Amino acid sequence: MINVAIIGAGAIAGVQGEAFAGFPQWCQVRAVCDLYIEKAQDLIKNKGLSQAKAYKTMEEAIQEEEIDLVSICLPPSVHGKTAIQAMELGCHVLVEKPMANSLEECDQMLAASRRTGKLLSVVCQNRFKTPMQRVYRMLQDGVGGKVLHAVVNSLWWRGENYYDLWWRGTWDSECGGSFTSHSVHHIDLLLWMLGMPEAVTAVMKNVGHPNSELEDVGMAILEYPETFAHIGTSIVDYGEAQEIVFQTEKGRLNIPWSPAAAVPLSNGFPKQDESRERELDELYHAIPELELEGHGAQIKNLLLAIRGEEPLLTDGTEGRKTIELIMAIYKSAALRQTVALPIQEEDAFYRKETMIQKMPHFFQKTKSIENFASAEITLGRDVGK
Repeated sequence: MINVAIIGAGAIAGVQGEAFAGFPQWCQVRAVCDLYIEKAQDLIKNKGLSQAKAYKTMEEAIQEEEIDLVSICLPPSVHGKTAIQAMELGCHVLVEKPMANSLEECDQMLAASRRTGKLLSVVCQNRFKTPMQRVYRMLQDGVGGKVLHAVVNSLWWRGENYYDLWWRGTWDSECGGSFTSHSVHHIDLLLWMLGMPEAVTAVMKNVGHPNSELEDVGMAILEYPETFAHIGTSIVDYGEAQEIVFQTEKGRLNIPWSPAAAVPLSNGFPKQDESRERELDELYHAIPELELEGHGAQIKNLLLAIRGEEPLLTDGTEGRKTIELIMAIYKSAALRQTVALPIQEEDAFYRKETMIQKMPHFFQKTKSIENFASAEITLGRDVGK
């Protein structure tokens, strides 16, 4: 039996608690840790984690409950040091997005995983959803031929008071705005499906959140050897429309799914290719639906990887890729120049402290509260459904 400790008792911890509870044959949540111990107690009660105890510190929980797996649901600024400490105390680690605040921290986490022999997994739950798996498979199989152009619209909405929470809204504590806190999901999906670009050109701004130093809108142009892509990020978009679109040689593959294809008229204008659209649609739906999706599916893979029964699908190396592209985006936006990848160790944007010195501070954070009255969260539109 794999003994699990959830570190941090915020809203996302509840999602993870429910997911772990779905596998009683393999694991038990034995501890929930939070400095505000009443939050840990409430989560245990509300999620029916009857075998768990509330603790203030991870160290105490690991010692008392013989923990095998730590799930980190803390503010991003402490992801790195908490993950390293957990691995050094003998635990496998699952860490919520973003993996860490810098590439340096990512590399330290990966080094700790190699040194201790413990698994390090980064939450990428959207990879474990049927629409994403189907389009990924079609791209891997070359169904549409070469990808010519890709578009990511990662559009969300958050009220001004979103940044009132004490750890949000500063480069030091969050180390990123909408690109890091929200679009990290879509950036991960793009990199998984298309790979890392050669260069990035980006702009960003804060247009609607005056209690935050960070960006709330932005655009990044990605250059590939034979492909062009762009990412739009926002937390000021009502309706939270989100999509990933791949325009291929033979038609459009996109999430949410709505295939399109055309043949040229004699003057080059398009005529709908209904036959090709039917073919793409049949190929898409021929790929089976996943029996389990989201956090539950990823946690199942991690538990089976710990048991030695499956390879780990979303390890720290995958999580690092997303942080590297985000750092390139920030470098480009801050310096107003095109940035080549990869980011080298001597680069100021490799380390948090030197990166922060280069970043614009759009506003000054002046309001701060310890906790919101409600822990309720909404997860935006379920992209693909």
